[in-house]
Amino acid sequence: MDEPTPLTSTPSVPAREPITCHVLDLTTGRPASSVPVSLTLLRPFGPSVPLTAITSSDGRINHWSGEAGSSLRDLFANLAEHDGGKTVWSLKFDTGAYFGEDQTFFPEVEVRFFVDAKTLQDPAEEFQNRPIADDLLG
Repeated sequence: MDEPTPLTSTPSVPAREPITCHVLDLTTGRPASSVPVSLTLLRPFGPSVPLTAITSSDGRINHWSGEAGSSLRDLFANLAEHDGGKTVWSLKFDTGAYFGEDQTFFPEVEVRFFVDAKTLQDPAEEFQNRPIADDLLG
């Protein structure tokens, strides 16, 4: 009787996105799940078509989806040819969808931030996490 061949491959784990975020609901002190979020490159070459995601049960976004299969890694690859300086990004949190349009003062919260072009080219420093804490008043 032949012995089974041991598995030598490991299951593939998707690589971490270069930009992630997480949301904490300050009214409950817990992660905010099911918050729609969009990520857009504003400069240079922007604005890009927004990438979108919805926060997980732990309030995190670890993967972005784009139109026609576009990805954040594709944007970073194109930006690698950018000759220095800072890139400007926007994260938009649809707080109205999360709390209810009549339950929040800010229906949308936008956070703009820089990512240095050097970061785009250095794999050791490519990860950027952008947290946000929110309550009914924004």
